[in-house]
Amino acid sequence: MQLDCVIRGGTVVNADGVSSADVGIAGEKIVALGSALPAARREIDARGRLVMPGGVDSHCHIEQVSSFGIMCADDFHSATVSAAFGGTTTVIPFCAQHRTDRIPEVLADYHRRAAEKAVIDYGFHLIVANPDGDTLARDLPEAIETGIRSFKIFMTYDRMRLHDEQILDVLMTARAHGALVMVHAENHGIISWLAGRMVGQGRVAPRYHAICHTRSSEAEAINRVIALAEVVDTPILIVHVSTIEGVAAIREAQARGVKVYGETCPQYLFLTADDIDRGLEGAMFCCSPPPRDKAAQEACWRGLKEGALAVYSSDHAPYRFDASGKLPKGEKTTFKEMANGVPGLELRLPLLFSEGVGSGRISLPEFVQLTATRHAEIYGLSAKGRIAPGCDADIAIWDPARKVKVDAALLHDNTGYTPYTGRDLTGWPVVVLSRGEQLIDQDAAPGAIRAERGRGRFLARERSDALRPTGRTIPEVSQLARWGDSL
Repeated sequence: MQLDCVIRGGTVVNADGVSSADVGIAGEKIVALGSALPAARREIDARGRLVMPGGVDSHCHIEQVSSFGIMCADDFHSATVSAAFGGTTTVIPFCAQHRTDRIPEVLADYHRRAAEKAVIDYGFHLIVANPDGDTLARDLPEAIETGIRSFKIFMTYDRMRLHDEQILDVLMTARAHGALVMVHAENHGIISWLAGRMVGQGRVAPRYHAICHTRSSEAEAINRVIALAEVVDTPILIVHVSTIEGVAAIREAQARGVKVYGETCPQYLFLTADDIDRGLEGAMFCCSPPPRDKAAQEACWRGLKEGALAVYSSDHAPYRFDASGKLPKGEKTTFKEMANGVPGLELRLPLLFSEGVGSGRISLPEFVQLTATRHAEIYGLSAKGRIAPGCDADIAIWDPARKVKVDAALLHDNTGYTPYTGRDLTGWPVVVLSRGEQLIDQDAAPGAIRAERGRGRFLARERSDALRPTGRTIPEVSQLARWGDSL
């Protein structure tokens, strides 16, 4: 077979191990791993470098209008370019249904925008804000049939949150049709009550955002949604876990056989509530849940290491630090009016590599597992997340010794700032391929990308093992089978 490309002399890292091997590519696929592969039309020298699967970021917000009506800073072009520079070759952003939206129209709109602009491959999740009869009986099943096998629901935010009965309806629909339910788990009552009191007392600086989004609000909501999922035996994934208590709740549920997955993000490993306490500039660090403290950071690191937290995503939610984003009322903007979210798509992998692999917290295979392989497994992307024959040739070649000082001018998103400014990182992706096409070569053409708008492809996702019910039920529900009843 004539190879189109061979990556020679690198150290290949997969979730199941590390090896010295050349990688042979034909067309869009990896077709060979081994030594002394035949000459190819194009050769990449990877000596002294790590050859790893391109990252899969399964939680990012791109060209999405928030519940406050604010459009995030990145469209599908700038976001996917930024992702590629950070070593990520697949993204799964959200198609957001707001209360009055119909899902078919929402999906058509996002498909059009992504198809015109994305430079890497992408899938979609659905945000479900209105689970009425048509949504449950028709729109969600039809979306699943097109390969959108995950929904996100919110337990807080006035314009997005679902009540427990609605959550159960969505869980039942997901179970019946083979989809995963992702949950933003915070107790709305606690947050709303505290925020009302803070604003009433004139305490409106960004630091009060972190005070109102208490650790207990996350822990209570995680425990509650796990209980709901257990009633109907539907797999769930708790997004952006930030607390000791949240990690513990997931670990305990997993130990008793509940199919619940956890996710954390850079802001919960590398930021703390102290970052928000910077006057108005603290708005740059405001996200929900907010960063916590050093002890919570350690709990999240342990959760990743032990498996309670299965994936590490960016939760990229980019808003500019001006009236178009974070500060709609300028200096008079209260914490309740600030757009929630921080950018992180491009730095997700370099941060974890430098602070995780570089410090010995995680191994190279664990890095790949947390940033690519497990995402692909959970979300039904069998051609992604591995360097193996038959997989898409999505590859990031890393220089493990390259040192970079983080600065917004270095990055390629449209946010205009990064909460990680000034950090010294070691290890950086220098060559990135997407389906065999070399998009980035930081040695030959620093800062340049060779990718046409719209070259990215929509990924219709398969039903993965992660979506299969356990067959367990709580005792009260198991009695229904004996009585000949069902839910």
